[in-house]
Amino acid sequence: MFSINFSNKLFKIVFTVIICLSGCTATNNQTISATNDIPAVKKKLLTAVWPVTNLSSTPAPLEEIRKLLSKSFEQQGLEIVTAETLERFIVKHRVRYMGGLNEMTAIDFKYETGADAVLITSVELYSEVSPPQVALTCRLVSTGNNPEILWMDGVGLAGDDSVGILQLSLIEDPRELLDKAVQYLSTSLAAYLSGKRYLPVSRRQIIKFWPKVSYRSPVFEPGWKYTVAVVPFFNPSENRFAGEIMALHFVKELLKSENFEVIEPGIIRHLLLQMRITMDGGISIADSHALFSRLDANLILTGKVFDYQDSRGPTGKAKVDFSAQIIERRSREIVWTCESYNEGDHGVFFFDWGQVNTAHAMASEMVLSALETLVE
Repeated sequence: MFSINFSNKLFKIVFTVIICLSGCTATNNQTISATNDIPAVKKKLLTAVWPVTNLSSTPAPLEEIRKLLSKSFEQQGLEIVTAETLERFIVKHRVRYMGGLNEMTAIDFKYETGADAVLITSVELYSEVSPPQVALTCRLVSTGNNPEILWMDGVGLAGDDSVGILQLSLIEDPRELLDKAVQYLSTSLAAYLSGKRYLPVSRRQIIKFWPKVSYRSPVFEPGWKYTVAVVPFFNPSENRFAGEIMALHFVKELLKSENFEVIEPGIIRHLLLQMRITMDGGISIADSHALFSRLDANLILTGKVFDYQDSRGPTGKAKVDFSAQIIERRSREIVWTCESYNEGDHGVFFFDWGQVNTAHAMASEMVLSALETLVE
């Protein structure tokens, strides 16, 4: 055994050079591939870029993000509904909630504008304090009868995710980081429209984010095709939007599996309001029975978020703590549960190698790992 004096700057430089020359790179967050590999768009959809929803609890340049997304998609050949047309529809129908699309709004929007889909964007994190941080989630939802989620992706980035040798890769400009996030999302969407499945270049060892506790009932058949209704999580955490954010993470990761079809969250929200279901402490079995009676779903997924925070400052670290459960329609039983907790510096021993700086990036990995216990 031996010890290393980490105050020796020369050693740090030499060590980093060796790592770089060996072709190994730190993956502090989602890997963003080269932007010149955007596939040609084959599927033409007339798309409306919905006003951006702020789930960050802090001020964010929502209109700027919306314009950046619109411009990026137009450059790739997508057809975008004009802002004037969209504004007239929103005013006429008094649309207030921009975080989802219910069936009536989807039908009206298709009939009046001719749009094939709407792009729904949520800002989960936005900080201009150096190093800046940003987290965005986007999904493309069809209009008309039975609105469906066509595509969904998210990205969480921090300026110090992969600083490299002598911190030459440190991003201190919030606009540069935002451009990088928008570029990733637009590239992912373009890949879907071209008929190709676009995934990050590489992923971390999934065992790091494995749930602490998980259980799957024999009633659940992993090989079946299920329709899932994801209900917003009960949220006793300090982040007032954590319940909605965690539900979006599960929607996003469930869509990646061929075993699941996921109901658009806007439909679920509209139905909960109609039925006046409040989730004080989480959804009850009785409420789930009522939802099943109104939904063409086999499963209801919900849970609780106990902690959801991003790293702030030099000593801060990202933390995510949640539990989830699935209720099955036929048996009316809980057929799957999991508990998961993680911190951004877990398994990090030197140079912040492998540290995760945003709750979004960590939650995405944790949810994906949790769902592995469901479908394996």
